[in-house]
Amino acid sequence: MKGSFMVAADAETMTGHTCLSQETADHDPLASSPLPSMVRGACPSLSAPMQTGDGLLVRLRPSTPGLTVAQCRALAEAAQRHGNGLIEITARGNLQLRGMTPDSMAGLAADIDRADIVPESGIAIEVPPLSGLDPSEIADARLLAERLRSAIDSIDPKPLLAAKLAIIVDGGGQLVLDELSADIRLKAGDGRQLWRLAIAGTQATATPLADLTGDQAIPGVITLLKTLAAIGPRARGRDLDAASLQAQFPLSPDLASRETIRPAPAVGVIPLDGERSVLGLRPAFGQISAQYLIRFLGIAEAAGVREIRTGPEHSLLLLGLPLVRIESIQTAAAACGFQTRIDDPANYAIPCAGAGACASAYYATREAAADLVEVGADLLDGSLKVHLSGCAKGCAHPSPTMLTIVGAATGYAIVVNGSSSSEPVAYIHKEDLKSALAALGELVREHKAAGESAQQCLKRLGRDAIATALRQG
Repeated sequence: MKGSFMVAADAETMTGHTCLSQETADHDPLASSPLPSMVRGACPSLSAPMQTGDGLLVRLRPSTPGLTVAQCRALAEAAQRHGNGLIEITARGNLQLRGMTPDSMAGLAADIDRADIVPESGIAIEVPPLSGLDPSEIADARLLAERLRSAIDSIDPKPLLAAKLAIIVDGGGQLVLDELSADIRLKAGDGRQLWRLAIAGTQATATPLADLTGDQAIPGVITLLKTLAAIGPRARGRDLDAASLQAQFPLSPDLASRETIRPAPAVGVIPLDGERSVLGLRPAFGQISAQYLIRFLGIAEAAGVREIRTGPEHSLLLLGLPLVRIESIQTAAAACGFQTRIDDPANYAIPCAGAGACASAYYATREAAADLVEVGADLLDGSLKVHLSGCAKGCAHPSPTMLTIVGAATGYAIVVNGSSSSEPVAYIHKEDLKSALAALGELVREHKAAGESAQQCLKRLGRDAIATALRQG
């Protein structure tokens, strides 16, 4: 076998982390177990896939930047042949195949290997999907990430690190990873050939440590990894002592002065230069059936698509498409179950796998997301996201959102400006969800001032007004 799949706990279904580093897997007793694992955050091998509500779940991040159309077709056919045919793209751009059985896993692995798809292994090092192609990129993130991985592989002895430890190397450009959380971040800065090293958070919330050259950045990250290993195999970026670490690095006088620029949407046409563009699509609420994907791949290949990459926010990126074919491909994509427009309200409803797919979920989140688009579209103007979480674990969007609908045994908790585990402003009965969503949409529609966004309106009205509207709805 050229590589092996990583398997994701259902609790992590839509967060998109790759899982255990190889060093950790080698010490994990689950890694050699022939039984499906139920341990949250564990990432055993194909011999011990993760049990979810609809069978076994497999998560894959290819080691190459993208896949050919033929490889994508082979992956979809394997998902259909060995699972239930449902394919997901996670918030971090990983691929997930659902519904496998213990008897079907060997065939799945063989088909993936035959397609020459090699899953990435080791520590998750994430780079923007268009790195190396986007002329607006400040620095080559993919090259630095490759050097960093080589340096990590050379560490002796191998560090024992947390299962979901994530490193982001972001060179800027049109599609960045600012909204994804990471334990360690390197972000290229303002044409000065420096990389900002930060820990524990998104681009906006991570704690900056230093501005480093590329040659300094790699040993800087290695220092952090060794520090984490010394703390313990479960240590994450939040466990690092920022003050003591800042003393070890050369500080820049403007360390806290960089602005965070809102990333461009990953759905729609993304221009690269006068002749080249990328078309970003999003499977409806992050999920598509293999049958529809195979149908669309035939159309895309005939139109000139030569490479397909996954990106943040559950996106699928088509490369090689002539500009004159983009509009027709968008039409075909919409017919096959993709969201194709930046202004599609469905882009801003973020459901997890939901009941039926996840054993922990209390409600059908994707059906609720469709209801939200139908009755509460005034909320979905692009200024905020609504997270529909089947339970309090918040897998689809661990970071805070303006509105989160959390499933529970007896109904739903509504969280304002928080995560799924935050204190709710109101509870609603099980049968009242659709009317509550309609009430929230009506609240914005009736009270939004001229030029005001949905998020600005809700912030101005405050938690009490939102809670009142929910109770009345």
